[in-house]
Amino acid sequence: MAQWFECKVRYDKLMENGMQKKVNEPYMVDALSFTEAEARIIEEVTPFISGDFSVSAVKRTNISEIFWDDSADKWYHVKVNFITIDEKSAVEKKTTSHILVAASDFKGALDNFMEGMKGTMADFEIASIAETTIMDVYKAKLSSTSPAEA
Repeated sequence: MAQWFECKVRYDKLMENGMQKKVNEPYMVDALSFTEAEARIIEEVTPFISGDFSVSAVKRTNISEIFWDDSADKWYHVKVNFITIDEKSAVEKKTTSHILVAASDFKGALDNFMEGMKGTMADFEIASIAETTIMDVYKAKLSSTSPAEA
């Protein structure tokens, strides 16, 4: 299961008007530890940032799943409640889950979320959908070196 970390990268960004502005942009990284998350974000952003930059924060997130869309340019945080019924007491119980959805707009986020939830047997309700400031999301890099390649 993926463990998602939010990493903030601080650097001087060249704005559209030609001015330099210090920014602190968040990225998501799939990693096993804080150390790996920091190393991964440095590896991923180095080709895209000219000049000095620093990783200003690394924190573990509660994102349980990510629904991808390669044509999307924004990330939306969907808070969903899964509804179960306790068989003994017949009481309805809600379990909250957090899902990151790639989309171009709010409607696209809802559509992509519903598409990702297709085939889910559990009852659920969407508690909220909000656009995030996340710039990009990086999946884990699985090394596929077989003995023959080594």
